[in-house]
Amino acid sequence: MSVTDPIADAITKIRNAYRAGHKVVTVNHSNVNEAIIKILADENFVNSYDLIDRDAAKKIYRKKILVNLRYTNSGMPVMRNIERISTPGRRTYVNANNIPSVYNNTGCAIISTSRGVMVDREAKKLHVGGEYICKVW
Repeated sequence: MSVTDPIADAITKIRNAYRAGHKVVTVNHSNVNEAIIKILADENFVNSYDLIDRDAAKKIYRKKILVNLRYTNSGMPVMRNIERISTPGRRTYVNANNIPSVYNNTGCAIISTSRGVMVDREAKKLHVGGEYICKVW
């Protein structure tokens, strides 16, 4: 089964895993997905992530990313929501002057720029714009 939007698929798997109370979730690997999950780990929305290589003996035919989800001491998820903004059918771009803040900077916007995938604060500092991939809070 082919996935038409692998970024939205990974975001949905992470969102559903948090809502179901899972500790880990596995998403398909792509360079953009890896960059987004690295940002989520750097911003402390997930604990860590590991790359799983292909292994025919274990019936893993595709490279995957294993994401360890983060919860508070009371058991509540750290990530309240993650929402896809730019879709394949409707791309959303922002320039350096119009980068949005997410919930008064308590969340973050993930933007794909010419210098790589980065958080809104870093894009404002470098004064670059790009595709507005998703927002996390």
